[in-house]
Amino acid sequence: MGLLTAAGLSDKSLAHLTAEDKIDAINGLIKNFLEPAGTNFVEELVFRFLLTRGDTLGGSMRNVGGALAQRKLTRAILSTLTIAGQSYRWQHSKTKKWIAMTNDDAEIELSLRGLSWESDHGRRTLIYNLNIPLVRSNVDLCLFDLAPEALPANKSSKIEPVEVEPHTIALGELKGGIDPAGADEHWKTAQAALNRIRQAFADAGHVPLTFFIGAAIERRMAGEIWQQLESGILSNAANLNEESQVASISRWLCSL
Repeated sequence: MGLLTAAGLSDKSLAHLTAEDKIDAINGLIKNFLEPAGTNFVEELVFRFLLTRGDTLGGSMRNVGGALAQRKLTRAILSTLTIAGQSYRWQHSKTKKWIAMTNDDAEIELSLRGLSWESDHGRRTLIYNLNIPLVRSNVDLCLFDLAPEALPANKSSKIEPVEVEPHTIALGELKGGIDPAGADEHWKTAQAALNRIRQAFADAGHVPLTFFIGAAIERRMAGEIWQQLESGILSNAANLNEESQVASISRWLCSL
């Protein structure tokens, strides 16, 4: 396994390779990198291994950042609903079952995938990471004016566009990366996703609200976000590290 990793093969890729493919990869590693290194082949082998493992670790940490961001926002929304005296149901990410609110909601954000509550305007359901066929990709945050039963239970399930379009209230991007150097890249990725969402829904004759929540907001992108808020392109935005902004956007979501 160590040699395969050093050859640049990830754990996921190994599931799609035959035994012969794996042997070819190791032979290629030896011929192209270890033999030319001569007596330093051990150092070259270790370097190649760490190069692949380091990228895997980077991906894992990005996933951790996204999960922490989702949990922080979820806790803020739960607090908003509790303070407002609104009961809710939440969906377990593994069992996909909807569970009624209890007096003890400690750490439910660790395994929560969706929330549903009754607002002044009707039933509201918020789902994380849902595949929207109209957009042809997953959307980080999706708010609908539907009961949970009207939405797919599994993350991989797809909703027919005719069911979703009229009931979509707001769609948002959540970026949990905290590295200031990558903040601009996160914003560009989120912008592209939000633009696709707006265009797809506009073509279908619908205009849902769009919002952005990020953990790393630099001065330049803050200016761009503010301009989009003033022009109405973005409906709302928040810095995940500013408690007042997280509370504000949570109240906004719960009031829609």
